[in-house]
Order: sequence, then structure tokens, then C-alpha cells
Amino acid sequence: MSYRIFVINPGSTSTKLAYFEDENKLCEANVFHDAPELAKLGSVSNQFPYRKQMILDFLDENGIDLREADAIVGRGGSSATVNGGTYEVNDKLLQDIADQVTGVDHPANLGVPLAKELADEYGCRAFMVDSPKVDEFIDEARVTGVDGLYRGSSLHVLNLRGTARLHCEKNGLRYEDSNFIVCHIDGGMSVSAHRHGRMIDGTNNAWGEGPFTPTRTGALPVQLAVEYFSKAEAEGRPSVKDVCTRSGGFVSHFGTSNSDKVHEMVEEGDPKAVRVWNAMIYNICKSIGGMAAVLSGDVDAIICGGGLLRFGDLCDQITERCGWIAPVYFYPGEVEHEAMAAGALRVLRGEEKAQEYTGVPVWDGFEN
Repeated sequence: MSYRIFVINPGSTSTKLAYFEDENKLCEANVFHDAPELAKLGSVSNQFPYRKQMILDFLDENGIDLREADAIVGRGGSSATVNGGTYEVNDKLLQDIADQVTGVDHPANLGVPLAKELADEYGCRAFMVDSPKVDEFIDEARVTGVDGLYRGSSLHVLNLRGTARLHCEKNGLRYEDSNFIVCHIDGGMSVSAHRHGRMIDGTNNAWGEGPFTPTRTGALPVQLAVEYFSKAEAEGRPSVKDVCTRSGGFVSHFGTSNSDKVHEMVEEGDPKAVRVWNAMIYNICKSIGGMAAVLSGDVDAIICGGGLLRFGDLCDQITERCGWIAPVYFYPGEVEHEAMAAGALRVLRGEEKAQEYTGVPVWDGFEN
């Protein structure tokens, strides 16, 4: 028996859509939205009817009848923290995302509500797969040097777990039986440790951890950063949050996030470009080494995905510096849609049971 799955992945300026029959992607599109049009709508929640109509137009243009679909998967939003896996959309999940219980106002919050409304209209199931709110960190990974200040998981979950599962599929392995270091290497980066199917630690790039990237600072020396940003605020320069997430990395060094342009400078021998480019790769490798320690050296593979793998010298340096830890594998590009569809497919086939969202965070502090 085959299953048909529709995937909805809303972003800041577009909505990515894909339609699958089992593992086969039948069609895919990135529907861009006019920024002034979105601005007129005001809040993210007000974009719901607009984005829904764009989805209906896509379905009509591609001859897709959702009455033939078995499931619709929406990208996860600002729910309470959860374990990894596939969740059946329920009223509590919808309410928590609407209330933004984790405080993030992002178009991703429309993914689950759109999936549920369409699923109810067309008579199929609605799922959320590997939400960005997945938090499976072990206790040791949470504690910092400041009492009451704890780390949590804020990683590229779909791509990380999706790439790990892709590797398992290609190599006859079970994700739940393996230990991996998995990296997402793109405009944002995550380097993570996966032990027997759980993502137990990782670099929270948007929080100022791990390697710097085309747009993000990565880890900074705290005291120097405090002094720098105190002066920056007085001079009206970008805020800490802005630099950590949008205007750090290549943007800070070169005034552009265009990796192709920076790499051209590297190939032309520009001293600063060579230095910064190699430093970025060095810091990726340093984070990989840290995750090897998290796994006590018991690493079956180092698995890398993301757009920057199109640069061969980056891959070569990672292999050279980290190949002694475990074999290194590269899967260029993103696998978000494939991961979302695969999560639904495992439930539809009875390989996994859909989890129930309760609204209780998987971790809410230490008892003592």
C-alpha cells in the first residue's frame, strides 16, 4: 500500500510545499510572498488566510487533490519543548503554538495550524515531525557556570535528524542503534551528538555557540563581547541579538553573507578571506571534536549536511581534521521536506506510534 503526504513549511518570505507518494517526491515548490503584502497583514497570525490561499492555488496548479492524501505535515512552531519524533496534531498543540508559549513569533507557527485545517477539510491526519522545539539534552549539557542559567536545544532538528536517517537508510543502519556526530553547515550551523536515536547535545548557533557562519557570530569571548556591545549600543550599532543571528560572521567581516563571493576571494588569495574562511572550518572541526568527547569517543560516523558542502575545500579540511574520529560522510543540501514526509510515513506504516502532545515541557529545570 502506498501513502500520499503533503508537506507545509512556512518561512519568513516564502512557504515551501512538497507532495510525496511514499518516499518519492512528486512535486515541490517554494512559493515566495511579496514582502509589502505581508507587511500589510501585520502579525504572523493574520497571514494565515493569505498563505492558505497560496497553498490552495499551488494544489490547483499542480492537479493535487488532497482528498487522496493520507497525511499533511506542518512545520513545528512555538510549542513547549518535546522529544523527537512524530506528533499527531491536537487541540493543545494548536493552542500552545497560538499562544507562543516559548515566545517566538515566526511564520513557522503557521505550519501546524495550516496542516490541521486542511487535514480536517479533506479528511486525513495532521502531523508535526521533529519540531524545532525538540530538546533531548542530557543534564550535563544543560549546566553552565552561572547558577540558574541553563542551556537548551535550539538546533536545525529536521535537517540533523533527517540527514542522520538518510545516512542510515543508505548504509543499512538503524538510527536508534547508532552514535553519530551530525552537522548542518549552511547560513546557520548546528553540530550535534546523537546517541541511540536521541540528540543529547549540540551547538545552539543562534544563542552564540559553536562555529561562526555566513550570518552568525558563533561562540564569543564573553567579557570582550560585553565590552564591545556596550560601546556598540551607545553608538547605535546593531544589537547583540542582531549580530548573533543576522549580521555576524561573513556579514561582519565582509559586509555580505554570500558564501560564493567570499569563496571567490579565497580562491583569488585575499589574505583576510583565506584567514576567515579557514577559521570558520577550524571552528566547525573544533565543535565536532567536542561532540566526540560527549559520545566518549564511541562514534560510528560524522555526518554532514547543508548548502556549504558545495565547497570541496571545506569538505576536505573537515575530513583531514576529523577523519581520525570516525568516517566522515557528506550529504549536500537540505532534507527538511524528506524528513517531514518520512516521519509521517513511519507512523502511517505502523513502524512508529504517533506521540501525543501534552504541553508539559520535556525539561523545566532541576528539582534541587
